[in-house]
Amino acid sequence: MPSASDDRFAILKNPVHLLAFGFGSGLSPKAPGTVGTLVAIPLYLLLVQLSLPLYLAAIMLAFIAGIWLCGRTAHDLGVHDHGGIVWDEFVGFWITMILVPLTWYWVLAGFIAFRVFDIFKPFPIGWLDRKIGGGLGIMIDDVIAGLYAALVIQLLMALTGF
Repeated sequence: MPSASDDRFAILKNPVHLLAFGFGSGLSPKAPGTVGTLVAIPLYLLLVQLSLPLYLAAIMLAFIAGIWLCGRTAHDLGVHDHGGIVWDEFVGFWITMILVPLTWYWVLAGFIAFRVFDIFKPFPIGWLDRKIGGGLGIMIDDVIAGLYAALVIQLLMALTGF
């Protein structure tokens, strides 16, 4: 008889679900969105090596792919926005980090800013989260949270002289 943990890990055998679940980070029993955002950091460290146009193109491709990945996974699991789906956190964090210097403290600031907006969902983030369904609905709130966090980080950089 398979255990509940076997069922959880079985979804990762599907490559679509593996990506939507952030390479398994979404299976964290506590704070899967936070863990997913942490897993987005090493990928960010690779992406940030790209030129700005290529970085932005990679984010756009990740967003478009995420609409399909997250929508398909949610459909397959029968849950609109399963807590383990964290591809949206990846994209939201990468948006937060647009034009941010690659230092540990700016990465930490971006992480914190993104998590705050993603968790508290100020308008219109929470509204969009409730009103838009499917893969786009899963992705859009994190995109807006990423944009809000990016604005905060850019303001902090301007205020501190970076």
